[in-house]
Amino acid sequence: MRATVIHGPNDIRIEDVPDPVIKHPTDVVLRVVNACICGSDLWAYRGVAQRVAGQRIGHEFLGVVEEVGTEVRGFAKGDLAVAPFVWSDGTCDFCREGLQTSCPHGGFWGEVGSDGGQGEAVRVPFADGTLVKLPKEAAGDEKLLPGLLALSDVMSTGHHAAVSAGVRPGATVAVVGDGAVGLCGVLAAHRLGAGRIIALGRHTARTELARRFGATDVVAERGDAAVEAVKELTGGQGAHAVLEAVGTEESMRTAISITRDGGAVGYVGVPHGGSAGVDIGQMFGRNVSLNGGVAPARAYIPELLPDVLSGAIEPGLVFDRTVGLDGVPDGYRAMDDRSALKVRIAF
Repeated sequence: MRATVIHGPNDIRIEDVPDPVIKHPTDVVLRVVNACICGSDLWAYRGVAQRVAGQRIGHEFLGVVEEVGTEVRGFAKGDLAVAPFVWSDGTCDFCREGLQTSCPHGGFWGEVGSDGGQGEAVRVPFADGTLVKLPKEAAGDEKLLPGLLALSDVMSTGHHAAVSAGVRPGATVAVVGDGAVGLCGVLAAHRLGAGRIIALGRHTARTELARRFGATDVVAERGDAAVEAVKELTGGQGAHAVLEAVGTEESMRTAISITRDGGAVGYVGVPHGGSAGVDIGQMFGRNVSLNGGVAPARAYIPELLPDVLSGAIEPGLVFDRTVGLDGVPDGYRAMDDRSALKVRIAF
């Protein structure tokens, strides 16, 4: 089969790799229908995050079950399913508590020794604990597939930011970051009933989508200027809930600074700037809470799925380019130079 592999900075290739096979009775083999490129994949592409040359990459995908292990109970050949970006056994203490990302038997797609999602097929460990079944007829629905694919990571991660920040009906929410996760954070905050949503971003096409997702205000400034702009919009108080979807020192400092006293920051941006943006003294004096981390997408997908199926939310709108497998290297380049927001891969 063919799959995406990374050989080094700016070096993404499509190569032949071994076909996946059932290794454990709890496995299934999934034929990928849709996958995508994540903003976090760009850190490896840029050389910031290290990868082994020839390592597979990609962690967001959905597909059709082709082979089923003898101990799998919830899936049969032909079923359509979406995979969260972490596999998990579904039975450990953490999985039962809804924190599948801490499953001691789990892992991330694309780790050394595991299959990456940007390929023609994937071996899925612990299929019953990992996959979420989708309506079979959705496999051919080009309008619905992008939204279902978004559940694998960005929509679930945006929702995690909103839940972690304590978004509630009527609350004022600010979202730091106009990437796919930040935009899904806007959508999640709107879904949870936020009364006002301030999107921080400077790319017009993205902020227009933020408004479509429910943003009431847009702040294009950064740093101290952004803090002042949010304070002005909120009568000097800041936002009850702030969603941080970037992961840099500056973005975290901005997020904490625009949080209203007694409010909370939900952080989901993959950290790549250290923790210097977290000023505990400032947080202590203003009773600002910090919650979040890697999103347990497997816990959220069943909750979010009905709204995607009904059309109540359309997170698939974050995909502004679709390529075939051979177009993946160009897709990385497009996301890296910001000519694309998020690239979907159709097989």
